[in-house]
Amino acid sequence: MTKLLERAVKAARTLPPQAQDEIARLVLQLAGAKDQPSVELSSAERSAIERSKAAAVRGEFATDADIRRVWSKHRL
Repeated sequence: MTKLLERAVKAARTLPPQAQDEIARLVLQLAGAKDQPSVELSSAERSAIERSKAAAVRGEFATDADIRRVWSKHRL
């Protein structure tokens, strides 16, 4: 195991069980595990995706200023 993966696992151990399971599913998916079930979306998540698709069809996208505000808010 690489040092970076060891650091990631160490950090994941500090998270709640639900977050650890989410990380584990992602790692298994990225590693090509065939037995991983599809991710189930909640009705709220499905609605959000549909709203986003509709906004895209209408040409409603975030401006550069919108993106900069999000980045500065989250220090990205």
